[in-house]
Amino acid sequence: MADTDKKLTRRRFYKAEQEASFAEAQEGTPQTRNPAYRLAFLDQEFMLRDELRPVRFQLELLKPEMLLEEANIGSTLVMYGSARIPAPDQCDAMLAAATTPERKAVAERLVAKSKYYVEARNLARMASQCAIVEKGMRQFVVCSGGGPSIMEAANRGAADVGAESLGLNIVLPHEQAPNPYVTPRLSFQFHYFALRKLHFLLRARAVAVFPGGFGTLDEFLETLTLIQTGKMKPIPILLFGREYWERIINFEAMAEEGVINPRDVELFHWCETAEDGWGKIVEFYDLDCG
Repeated sequence: MADTDKKLTRRRFYKAEQEASFAEAQEGTPQTRNPAYRLAFLDQEFMLRDELRPVRFQLELLKPEMLLEEANIGSTLVMYGSARIPAPDQCDAMLAAATTPERKAVAERLVAKSKYYVEARNLARMASQCAIVEKGMRQFVVCSGGGPSIMEAANRGAADVGAESLGLNIVLPHEQAPNPYVTPRLSFQFHYFALRKLHFLLRARAVAVFPGGFGTLDEFLETLTLIQTGKMKPIPILLFGREYWERIINFEAMAEEGVINPRDVELFHWCETAEDGWGKIVEFYDLDCG
């Protein structure tokens, strides 16, 4: 017996990756070639069965959590927003592609919102420049949905100052790829919307919400609900684009109808510029970088 095998701290069981290599080296027989003989964790067909959904939930919870911990991500600035608002340099092309009066009207409204691409990029740049580190963990790391438009602006702002940023992407029936500004080792893909939304908020210490559609609305209202019900402690929620949001949601009417408390409209802060938003975060946490 080797001397190393006599150490009390010596591992007694092989690691899963070693066992996998042993299995792959086995002699081929009718038994070993049958799917039933595969190691369960190497059997993709088995892992994708409906009955294994709870296991896949756990894996999708654990993988990002473990990798973010290893990357020393302590907290995040989460940035939600539309996947359709153009960057300023894309506005002319969007207008030119509008071939009917109806499409032209929609394109003009989207182009008018391109200013929020700029503000999202600036806000991400400000947070990333602050570069707060506490107990070896990086704070206010920019996190987006990893897609185009406002999400791209968020990751791009971090990249502008050489900072890493997260992208939490989702598998969709149509093609969906991470924008090029997401840090590759912090780019994650999710199957379950529920797990993706959980990871958005687990480390969130501030949330910036820009004009957007169903997805943005879902993420914004879930965050409000968690804080309103006391399931989540208050954090700064920055709502950009008052004109847009007040056209979409009548918050005051909800309070007047009694379905929310009048004070619930104070759970978020109206913002128009990156300076407005970052100022609210600095004030809330009493940060040194302004």
